[in-house]
Amino acid sequence: MSKQDIFLSNIKLTERPPIIDVQVAVNVFLLHQAMGNKNNATVFILLGLSQNKEIEALCFVLFLFCYIALWMQNMLIIISITCTQLIDQPMYFFLNYLSLSDLCYTSTVTPKLMSDLLAERKIISYSNCMLQLFIIHFLGGIEIFILMGMAYDRYVAICRPLHYTVIMSRHRCNRIIIACCSGGFLHSASQSLLTIFLPFCGPNEIDHYFCDVYPLLKLACKDTRNVGLLVVVNSGLIALMTFMILMVSYVLILCTIRVYPAESRSKALSTCGCHITVVVLFFVPVLFIYIRPNRTFPADKVFALFYTIIAPMFNPLIYTLRNVEMKDAIRKIYGHQNCLGRKEVLCKPI
Repeated sequence: MSKQDIFLSNIKLTERPPIIDVQVAVNVFLLHQAMGNKNNATVFILLGLSQNKEIEALCFVLFLFCYIALWMQNMLIIISITCTQLIDQPMYFFLNYLSLSDLCYTSTVTPKLMSDLLAERKIISYSNCMLQLFIIHFLGGIEIFILMGMAYDRYVAICRPLHYTVIMSRHRCNRIIIACCSGGFLHSASQSLLTIFLPFCGPNEIDHYFCDVYPLLKLACKDTRNVGLLVVVNSGLIALMTFMILMVSYVLILCTIRVYPAESRSKALSTCGCHITVVVLFFVPVLFIYIRPNRTFPADKVFALFYTIIAPMFNPLIYTLRNVEMKDAIRKIYGHQNCLGRKEVLCKPI
């Protein structure tokens, strides 16, 4: 072997990295991966609607009024339906469950929001955050599917009136409610499973007033683009398909009632107009947030107020203001209570 060959072989030997350095590099990489997949977050800090104390105080008063009004209105609807013969009619049967889901849905978010408006630090634990996420999507899914059930009821009542009592029997209505609950559970469970296994090892500030999917994906210590696409499919596309089905059903109803007499047409238009208002008020903000990929905007918090507080508060007003049967039921309940009060006064010994 020549001197040149010996010199080149020595250079190659010196350039080759030692075995120990390779092992150290592998160990460091594995340690980094383990730390990256470790969930260090035990609490989250909710940034809320605003950092201005005056605005927060104003929002507290406003949301307190909305929450009290929501409870009073929905409880009035539930009592008026369950205590009268309206519960035997499918439309009011579904309206009763819609009011109940509205109460539970808003109560998952609003009390925590109001307490945070008065708190210095808006903190929620990891377990409570995941629980809130599950309950919100569970009750929200139930509400979406109940709106579909109500649209189906109106479609059958107007487009197939002779078969209405057979199709919309009490057994069928109970099965629709069970299907709504099952659909809400499947949606919420899949949504929660997409989030609960994500690693949170960095910042823990959620730019929202409750725990939702997209703000949580923003904090995850891994690439969440694929998870974001699954969220679009699970939430955005389901909401879009439901919204389209509802709109198509109401278009079919409007086409059918053109041949009706003026009085019947006016009553059908009034009922469908109420339903369409509720659908638009609920679905437009939902579609704005969930139909796009994994991105968050400051306006998301404002749009979320529509389907968490504003829409549930206006639902009772929309369904009762122009509904003669609901007004009569409320008068009967209120008049019955007044009569009982008068009898108690008259029966008291002097």
